[in-house]
Amino acid sequence: MKTERLSRTTKLAYGAGDLGAAIVTAINGFFLLNFLINVAGLRPGMAGNIFLIVKIWDAVNDPIIGWLTDHTVSRMGRRRPWLLIAAIPFALMFFLQWIVPPFDEAGKFVYYLIVAVFLDFAFTAVNVPYAALTAELTQDYDERTRLSSVRMSFSIIGGVLAAFFHGIIVSQFPDNPNLGYMTSAAIWAFAIAIPCFITFFGTREPDFAILARPAASGPGFFEGLRIAFRNKAFILVTVIYMLSWLAIQFAQNNLQIYTKDWIKMDMAMFSFLLLAIQFSSFVWVLIWARVSERIGKKNVYYLGALFFVLALMGLFFLQPGDVVPTFLLAAMAGVGISVGYLVPWSMVPDVVELDELETGQRREGVFYGFFVFLQKMGLAVGLFVSGWALELSGYINATTANPDPVQPASALLAMRVLIGPVSAAVLLLSFLAVRAYPITREKHAEMRAELARRKAARA
Repeated sequence: MKTERLSRTTKLAYGAGDLGAAIVTAINGFFLLNFLINVAGLRPGMAGNIFLIVKIWDAVNDPIIGWLTDHTVSRMGRRRPWLLIAAIPFALMFFLQWIVPPFDEAGKFVYYLIVAVFLDFAFTAVNVPYAALTAELTQDYDERTRLSSVRMSFSIIGGVLAAFFHGIIVSQFPDNPNLGYMTSAAIWAFAIAIPCFITFFGTREPDFAILARPAASGPGFFEGLRIAFRNKAFILVTVIYMLSWLAIQFAQNNLQIYTKDWIKMDMAMFSFLLLAIQFSSFVWVLIWARVSERIGKKNVYYLGALFFVLALMGLFFLQPGDVVPTFLLAAMAGVGISVGYLVPWSMVPDVVELDELETGQRREGVFYGFFVFLQKMGLAVGLFVSGWALELSGYINATTANPDPVQPASALLAMRVLIGPVSAAVLLLSFLAVRAYPITREKHAEMRAELARRKAARA
C-alpha cells in the first residue's frame, strides 16, 4: 500500500486542537478533588457523587454526539463545524467550575453538579468530532501513529503548562485560594477556546468525508451500537483504554492530596512535580511513536506500562520527606503514562476500518464518542472512588481555622493504597486485552487492500 504523508502544517494544526481538552483534563485530574473538598467545602463523598451522576448522563451524551457528527452534512465537513460552535461554551463552563458560590453545602452540590453536566456536554461536542478526524485525515497505518504522536505531544504540553502554572498561580494567593483558583481558571478559559479555532481553520476534511451522507437503509443509532459491540477489536481497544486511563486517573486524582498530606510537599513544589511527570510523558510519546514502527504497538504498550507499574508501587513505599525519590518516580511514571495516551488512540482508526469492512459504513463518530466517554469515565470513577475512600477513611477537610489538618492514619493509608497498589492492579489487567488485540500491521494492510478493491469495483 502506498504510504500517505500529511503535511507538517496539517499535523500541527490538528495536534493543537487537543490542547483545550488536555488543559481541562490535567487541571481537573490533579486539582479538582482537592478544590471541592478543601476550598469549596464539600465532603469527599459528596464531591465524588457529583462525578458519578454526571457519568450516568455521559453514558447517553457521548455516543449520541458521535452519532450526530456522523450524520452532520455541511460544506465544511462532518466534524469541524462542531469545533467552531462549541469552543466558547466549553471555555465558559470550565471557568464557572472554579467559582465558589455563596451557598450552603447542598446549594454548592447542586451548583457544581449543573456546571459539571454542561461542561461535560461541551467537552463532548468539541472532543468527539476532533478525535474522529484522525481516521479521516489519513488512512495509513504508521502515519496514524505519527499523527497521534503529534496530537499527544500537544496534549501533554498542554497538560504540562496547565498543571504547572495553575499550581503556581494558585500559590500566589495563599490567604485567598478562592480568588487564586478563579483567577487561574479565567486565564485558562482563553487557552481552552483558541485551539478549537486553530484546528478548524488549519485542517480540511477530505472529500470522501465532506461528501459522505448517512445511508438511508443503514442501521440506526442503537443498531449501530449493537454492531459496534460485536466488533471484537473495538471491545478490546475500549478495555485497554478504560483500564489504562482509570489507572492514570487513580494516581492523578490523589497525587496532590498524597504529596500534601503524606510527603509534606507544598503547592509550589507540587507544580514542579507535575512538570517532571508531564515533561517525561512528552519526551516518551515521541520515543514510543518511533519504537512502535519497529516492534509494534502492543509491545510498546507492555514496555511502557511496566515502567508505570514500578513507579506506582514505589510511591506506596515512600515515607514523609522523601521529596527527591518522589520526583524520580514521577519521571519514571511519565515513561508509562505516555503509552496510555499514545497506543489506544492510534488503534481506534484501525478499528473504524475493520468496522467499515464488515458493515460498509464509516462511523468514526460512534467509536470516538465511546472513547471520549471512557476518558471521562476514567476521570469520574477515579474521583468517585477516591472521594468515598477518603470519606470512609475519616479524611479531615481543611478549613479557614485549620488550613492544614493532621490526617488520621487510616486516611493516609487510603491515599497511599489508591495511588499505588490499586492503580498498578488496574493497569496490569489491561495486559490481557492487549494480548488478545487482533489488528497487526500486516492485518491492517490486508484490510486496506480489500477496502480499495471494493471501492474500485464500485467505480
